[in-house]
Amino acid sequence: MKKHVYMDHAATTYTKPEVLEEMLPYFTTYYGNPSSIYSLSRETKKALDKSRDRVAKAINAESNEIYFTGGGSEADNWAIKGIANAYRDKGNHIITTNIEHHAVLHACEYLEKHGFEVTYLPVDKEGFVSVEDFKNAIKENTILATIMFANNEIGTIEPIKEIGAICKEKKIIFHTDAVQAVGHIPVDVKEMNIDALSMAAHKFYGPKGVGALYLRKGIKIHNLVHGGGQERARRAGTENVAGIVGLGKALELATEHMEEHNAKMTKLRDKLINELLKVPYTRLNGPRENRLPGNANICFEFIEGESILLLLDANGIAASSGSACTSGSLDPSHVLLALGLPHEIAHGSLRLSIGDETTEEEVNHVLEVVPQIITRLRDMSPLWDTFNKKGEK
Repeated sequence: MKKHVYMDHAATTYTKPEVLEEMLPYFTTYYGNPSSIYSLSRETKKALDKSRDRVAKAINAESNEIYFTGGGSEADNWAIKGIANAYRDKGNHIITTNIEHHAVLHACEYLEKHGFEVTYLPVDKEGFVSVEDFKNAIKENTILATIMFANNEIGTIEPIKEIGAICKEKKIIFHTDAVQAVGHIPVDVKEMNIDALSMAAHKFYGPKGVGALYLRKGIKIHNLVHGGGQERARRAGTENVAGIVGLGKALELATEHMEEHNAKMTKLRDKLINELLKVPYTRLNGPRENRLPGNANICFEFIEGESILLLLDANGIAASSGSACTSGSLDPSHVLLALGLPHEIAHGSLRLSIGDETTEEEVNHVLEVVPQIITRLRDMSPLWDTFNKKGEK
């Protein structure tokens, strides 16, 4: 029987049994609309309030600063478009980076078509944005900065606290896409001076299709979804009660066991990186330090990532060559290109992302299979053949 090894936790996670168990009654027993006033609905309203409390506690926010959404992409779009339009009378300049998730990049591109100016900051070869570059990008008309907390492809953890302090001093609204960070590394919106933050339940063992936006009290925002008065009249639509319950439970579990899980994942991640870098003509994408505990991203020269993925799948291993949201694209990762990698090397990327329950046995299986795949693909590669012939001269 083919062994199944899941190494794509950055793309999505399964829903933990404890989370599903807490969700189930809200599909069948407590199914009332939370906006109604009878007792059945009061139970669902209590469940929403409990989840709001759980989310707030996990990031050191207040419960009335948490708004539930249909996922991380909606939260990003709402924060960026909603805040930009709410503060348009004060300016029209936004600062971001060129390695953001497409939910952020495309929202910024949309705003550029509607009269906003956006500065896309470069990053260094490990994916870090420069605090000095950020300072220098600020203008008199800068109203919003949106810098991701941790990169979804290469795992780089950005200097969020330092950027938050600058934004507070300059009175710039600071949003962070923390979809990869929340539930995996410590996040404190007060200490880090974060004004708005996006998260998604399915990244920390909750259900898909539900997320949340933290919005600091006093920050203005225009609605993205119009209709009824749900979410304190800021996000219309009958709430996904079961999903929201799952988000709250999953985040509570993730933060309770974070230190324990991170120690284990970091050890396995480092083993993956160290062993895979022994394969000739490879490079690590992203830093050794200040990296998400479960992220390993390696480029293998002279081959394409898609071929690696297909052969890994044939060996029962699920992995990625970059963001799951662009897995159908033939273009190399915009993140890897931003690091300065040429197209031909960026095409050969492999992202392995470890989860809470990944075992050393599974990592060993990956380390046995990957080098064999690389050798097989290079033997078939005209680029590898040409490179070797040049070396013989």
